[in-house]
Amino acid sequence: MNLWRVRCTLPDRPGALAALARECGAAGVNILGLQIFPGVEAVTDELVLHVPEDWGLVRIAGLVESAGGTSVSGTPCTEHALVDQPVRYVLAARTVLAQPASFPEVVAGLFDAEADPVEGVLGPVQDVMEMTVGDVAVQVRRTAGFTPTEHARAAAMADLVNDVLARSRAESAPQPPPPGRRVGSSAVPTYAASVGQVAALVEGTVVGVARLAGRTIEEGVEDGVRTVTVDVDPAWRRRGIGTRLLVETARLAAGQGVDEIILSTEADNQAVLPIVLAAGLRGRIRMASDQLTVRIPVRDLKPLPA
Repeated sequence: MNLWRVRCTLPDRPGALAALARECGAAGVNILGLQIFPGVEAVTDELVLHVPEDWGLVRIAGLVESAGGTSVSGTPCTEHALVDQPVRYVLAARTVLAQPASFPEVVAGLFDAEADPVEGVLGPVQDVMEMTVGDVAVQVRRTAGFTPTEHARAAAMADLVNDVLARSRAESAPQPPPPGRRVGSSAVPTYAASVGQVAALVEGTVVGVARLAGRTIEEGVEDGVRTVTVDVDPAWRRRGIGTRLLVETARLAAGQGVDEIILSTEADNQAVLPIVLAAGLRGRIRMASDQLTVRIPVRDLKPLPA
């Protein structure tokens, strides 16, 4: 079955969609699905078309344009494109509720877009839609332009993530100190920075460390960018130590002339996004396969004291 997901712009006047349906019927093209995105003077229609086996985008575009359509774009698709749209949004919301860090990947799939551009590959100009989760910018992109309706839907999904994270922070009351630790000044972590790391210590014992890696060209990290790893003893988590380590390491990197730091972890790590948001750092979050990556600009941060 030769299925295509096609977008086009039609005049906002009575009979415009009927004209397209007539042309499709005359050409033996079956309209299996339809979404309408209203505009002021024109309407964006997304159709799932079953076309003859030897048809491609050029012939499909010619058919749509003959009915008065403009700005035609299309990609081959599967029967999955016929899933009811409200069902898709409900399933996407359930996924985000269960795993807020999956937001970039979920939204990209929801809007048939890409969460990350293909580096070094020239292709058609892509439209970019940006959402904000806390201070973290999330971008998705695709060749077909995003409609105002889709921008509104994406903003609503971002608000959902913000609500989930806010509730999570409210429910995450500080944990009591581990057994054997005294409550008082001696149980409050202190932070010590060295050339490539910041450590959190309690009574002289390291309970957390953030390491600033050197530039590694073979791993694809460009000049002016460093990777960061944050590790906190399980007994001392959910006490703000990871957040403070990230902030202090960002300042350490700024003092070394670094432009950005990259925090990368498994996609199912629930702690990373709340840590970045709680730190008040602005970043760009991306998810590819099973890796979650947050790029944080540090150039304008106040460096650590020498």
